[in-house]
Amino acid sequence: MPDRVPPSYPPDHYLNRELSWLEFNARVLEEAADPSNRLLERLKFVAIFSSNLDEFFEIRVAGLQQQVYAGVAPQDFGADGMAPAEQLAAIERRAHELVAEQYRVLTEEIFPGLTAGGIERVRLEDLSDAEQRHVERLFRTSILPVLTPLAIDPGHPFPHVNNKSLNIALVVERKSGRLPRRHFGVVQVPAVLDRIVIVSTHADAAVRFVLLEDIIARHLRELFGGLRVVSHTVFRITRNTELTIEEDEAEDLLETIEESLRQRVRSDPVRLEILADADAALSEMLTEAHDLDPRDVYRVPGPVDLTALMALHRVDGFAALRDEPLVPRVPPAFAQGRPVFDVIRSQDVLVHLPYESFGCVSEFIERAADDPQVLAIKQTLYRTSGASPIVAALARAAQNGKEVTALVELKARMDEQNNIAWARTLERAGVHVVYGIVGLKTHCKAALVVRREADGIRRYVHLATGNYNPSTARIYTDLGLFSANADLGEDTSALFNLLTGYAEGYRWKKLGVAPLDMRERVIALIEREQRNARDGRAARIIVKMNALVECSVIDALYRASQAGVEIDLVIRGICCLRPGLPGVSERIRVTSIVDKFLEHSRIFYFENAGRPEVLLGSADWMPRNFWRRIETVFPIEDPALQARIVNDILPLVLGDTVKARELRSDGTYRRRRPADGEAPVRSQVALQHLAREAARETTETRPPFTPIVRRPRPGTPQGVPAGGSG
Repeated sequence: MPDRVPPSYPPDHYLNRELSWLEFNARVLEEAADPSNRLLERLKFVAIFSSNLDEFFEIRVAGLQQQVYAGVAPQDFGADGMAPAEQLAAIERRAHELVAEQYRVLTEEIFPGLTAGGIERVRLEDLSDAEQRHVERLFRTSILPVLTPLAIDPGHPFPHVNNKSLNIALVVERKSGRLPRRHFGVVQVPAVLDRIVIVSTHADAAVRFVLLEDIIARHLRELFGGLRVVSHTVFRITRNTELTIEEDEAEDLLETIEESLRQRVRSDPVRLEILADADAALSEMLTEAHDLDPRDVYRVPGPVDLTALMALHRVDGFAALRDEPLVPRVPPAFAQGRPVFDVIRSQDVLVHLPYESFGCVSEFIERAADDPQVLAIKQTLYRTSGASPIVAALARAAQNGKEVTALVELKARMDEQNNIAWARTLERAGVHVVYGIVGLKTHCKAALVVRREADGIRRYVHLATGNYNPSTARIYTDLGLFSANADLGEDTSALFNLLTGYAEGYRWKKLGVAPLDMRERVIALIEREQRNARDGRAARIIVKMNALVECSVIDALYRASQAGVEIDLVIRGICCLRPGLPGVSERIRVTSIVDKFLEHSRIFYFENAGRPEVLLGSADWMPRNFWRRIETVFPIEDPALQARIVNDILPLVLGDTVKARELRSDGTYRRRRPADGEAPVRSQVALQHLAREAARETTETRPPFTPIVRRPRPGTPQGVPAGGSG
């Protein structure tokens, strides 16, 4: 099946994917610049911005550079029509602007604020005598033994620099006869050591710190045998890390990916970060040594690689500088302490992370592992945490004699090494470990428990929008469904049969599955709303997800808008649709929420002439999700759970006037503000309050389901903004 459908509209009707992503990261940077956020939270957003940008260069910019070198044909350009070289030029301009703003915010606002709050970066020359002795002792005992000075001359070629490793480049001078001779040298800053070095904590709880590279720089002369250090600078190289694997030619996928990970550290450079005050000789040497263009060089007026600053967010204390930690609530259905299978058998249960605890998901698998009536457990694992209770439970279940199957996605970007380790752990415990279907990533989130009961075999399922990862479950917003519905259970069994045995021909009862029929199903749902609007019936579409790229779905939304369908899209990241185009997308509104928690849930609402359909899923509307991944979308049919999504969650998301930004047709975003006299609505805070109230009143009766299209557009979270014609 092709992974591209030609667009139906001119190129100027679509926004560029890469530039749209940069605007998402600009919204992350806005949070770092927002003085209403506490200072350690602002610092966290600075680190997230850098981490995001790293991956953008490793994957997206690297891919564009390869396209330029390969001479991509015009017909292969995206729907927006921008050639790879044009995109790289636009990325260069915007990325340099954003990085400059990032360092301005850090140096002019965040660092001074943190200093006033008791967390101070100190220059080495400003350390007290006691601090100087501490740093010197640390260097002698813990830093010097792991350093390796590397000279660069005709006999010592430029050493390989690992992807994203921090390094110091220097010019050294020695006397040779009458004339001095200068050479370059490199010292890698050891990644095995903490880069944030706390030199003292005082009785008043103040923390003073220096950076590891500054300590090393002070001792460069002795590292290079007493040669005079003429100049030095700190630099970092970002490399292409996209894995290219011919799966159908790989006899052992696990070994193939391990070899690809080893090759990744030596892949092509795509970016050089270097201190702004580096002298021209060092900058030119590093640029030429890595075969980079001047536009690939980012001179920064502060520490290179700000992801390290996340360590300061984890420093104990300083409650006034950080948000109050969230305490997830036990979902009301599980709060009474009834056995988990009894609860799910009696009712479907919806869990909203991180406001409600991921513990019930872990408990579901843990109980299944120890329950003598459970015969089999099957689960997908795309990303999981370090000491994963779920992985431990699956291993224990296998040791208890149950049939256990784990679908481990080895190609989960940036988590390949972790997943290889978990796969081997599970295999040693006796779990059937499967790596999925050749050529496809397994991105769906599904768990199936098969249990023998008095009335026969029953299937219990958990389907979700997010990963089985207790760590991200505390910082990502996601939704998960527990159900013992027979049709959903049968579909989930068929899904695992597809994943493990390539089974075909099954007729899905509840699930939509990519790459089989998901895109066609999505377009059919949009077209149904289009027909309803033309026939004068109630028509409305609300979608919340991470990205909208697929042009055939964008085109369907354009047609629905022209037919009179009111459409609200809450797209956290990339959005290639242009809202507000006259005669095309006037009824489409696009917002993005960037707040403390990463908005990750995917919710799909279709009014269906007064008989609404509400679906959740693992997939964004992108070509890769429709054609190159195994994904699922599943219905929420229980009236109480539908009411919770429609009456509680979506109104708050659509009514956010604090952290929501509105996309304009030119691709820029404007922060939404409350109207005069209107109370501000911050959806994540309001949803946290809802979870707290639900936990307090576990016997609360939910209101009857109200079709979302009939709710007015108020300025408060009691209703869903219906939107206007613009």
